[in-house]
Amino acid sequence: MAASAPTAPHGTGFPAEGRCGYFVEKKKRFCRMVVAAGKRFCGEHAGAAEEENSRKRILCPLDPKHTVYEDQLAKHLKKCNSREKPKPDFFIQDINAGLKDETEVPEHVVPISSLSEEQLENLIKKLRKACKGLNSTLKNQIMSHPALHDALNDPKNGDSAAKHLKQQASILGNIEKLKLLGPGRCFIEFGAGKGKLSHWVDIALKDAENVHFILVEKVTTRFKVDGKHRKEKSVFQRLQIDIQHLCLNKIPILNKEKLPVVGIGKHLCGVATDLSLRCLVETYAASCVERNEEPLAKRIKNDKTEKETNTVAKVASENAVPAKWTPVAGIVIALCCHHRCEWRHYVGKEYFKTLGLGALEFHYFQRMSSWATCGLRKTSLEASNMIKRRKECQNVDSEEHDDEGDRNTEDSAESAPGYLTVEEKKKIGHLCKLLIDQGRIEYLQQKGFNPALQYYTDPVVSLENVLLTALPVHSSSPETVI
Repeated sequence: MAASAPTAPHGTGFPAEGRCGYFVEKKKRFCRMVVAAGKRFCGEHAGAAEEENSRKRILCPLDPKHTVYEDQLAKHLKKCNSREKPKPDFFIQDINAGLKDETEVPEHVVPISSLSEEQLENLIKKLRKACKGLNSTLKNQIMSHPALHDALNDPKNGDSAAKHLKQQASILGNIEKLKLLGPGRCFIEFGAGKGKLSHWVDIALKDAENVHFILVEKVTTRFKVDGKHRKEKSVFQRLQIDIQHLCLNKIPILNKEKLPVVGIGKHLCGVATDLSLRCLVETYAASCVERNEEPLAKRIKNDKTEKETNTVAKVASENAVPAKWTPVAGIVIALCCHHRCEWRHYVGKEYFKTLGLGALEFHYFQRMSSWATCGLRKTSLEASNMIKRRKECQNVDSEEHDDEGDRNTEDSAESAPGYLTVEEKKKIGHLCKLLIDQGRIEYLQQKGFNPALQYYTDPVVSLENVLLTALPVHSSSPETVI
C-alpha cells in the first residue's frame, strides 16, 4: 500500500503556495522547500506521495545529510555539491602544515581530569618555570577608528553587534598606528568569515588606489559583505580553501601586482594562527626573497583638485612602502582559542624544545589554556554539591538550569581538579596562553620581524583580547611587549 504524508494537526493551516506539503512533526510546521511544477512534495519528502512511492530514495554516499533517487545516483554524483572539486593552482597539499615531528603526542593521552594531583603539580611547575621572566601583563592598546564612528553609535546595535564593532575598530586603529593602512597594498584576511574586517579596512581607505583584498575562508559563508564593494579602486577576491594548503605565490593577483602583503585576522582560532604565520613568513615571504622580486612602481593619479591631491599624497607618504621592500609589510591578528592548537602545526616548537618541553607538555598546556576563558565559577566540589542539591529539588523544570554558566561549571568538574581555586585556574590558563604566544613571538623574531603582544579590547568585550602584531625589522617596529 502506498505511503501517505503525515497529516497536519488541526489549526496549523496549509503549506505556502509552491512549497512542500509534508508536515514536519519535529518542527511543528510544513516543510518550506520549493516543489517542482505539478508536484506536491519536495525531493526529500517525495516518498510520502503515492505517485512517487515506486521510486526508492537512498542516502548520498558523498554526504549522508541528504538523499537521492537510487535510479539517478550516477547523475547526482556528477553534480553533488559535496563532490571533490578540481583543486585551484594555489592549492598545494600541506604546504603550511609544518614538518611532522618524531615526538608527536601519543594516541592515547590521559585527559587532565584523570591526572593525579602529583602529575598535575609537575606540569604546573614546568609551566611556571618556562614562564619565569615573561611579562604576563601586556600593554593596553585599545584603540578606535573614525571609519566606524557611525556604526559604533548606531542605537539599533545589540550587545553582540556592539562588541564586534568595538573589536574591529580597535584592530583598525592598531593597523593605522603601525602605518599599514595605506594605498599600494594587498590585505589578506585569514579566517575571513563574512569579511567584516576587510570591509572596514576598505571603508577606512576611502579613495586610496591600488588596494586589493584576499579573503581566505575554508567553509561556505552566508551573508558575505564582499558584494558591497564593487568599485574599481579596491579588488576583492574570496578563496574557499584551508590555510594549511594555501600557496600565496600561486595567486595571480599577487604575482602580477607584486604588492606588499598585510596579513590580518579577527579571532583566528588556534591552529589557524600558526598556519597563517607560516603561510605568510615562510611559504610566501621566503620564496619571494629567493626570487629577488621587487614591487612595481605605483603612482597616485594626479587628476583631482589640488586639495584632494595633497591629501592623498600626504596619506601615501605616511603609509608608503618601506624603501627596502618586503613581501610581507605587516601582520595584525587577534588571537583566539589556544586550546585548538596542534603540535605539528605550531610554529614555536623550537622555542618549547629549548625550554625542555615537548609535544606532551604542549598538549596539556593547550588544553589547560581554556581555563582562562571558559567561565569557571565554582570548584569541582562546589559543582558536585550543586548537582546534588538539584537532584533533591522536586517539581522544578530542569530546563531552568540549562544555562551557559551552569554548563561551564559542570564541564569544569571534569576538566579541572577541585583542589585548585577559580583564580588559580584562570592564572594557569593565562600562563598557558602566554607561553604558546611567546613561541610565536620567538618564531617571528627568527624570521626577521619585530613582533608584539598587546591587549586590544577590554575583557568585558571579549575574553580573547590579545592582538599579535609584527613588522619587518627594517620597518618602523611596534613597541615590543613580551
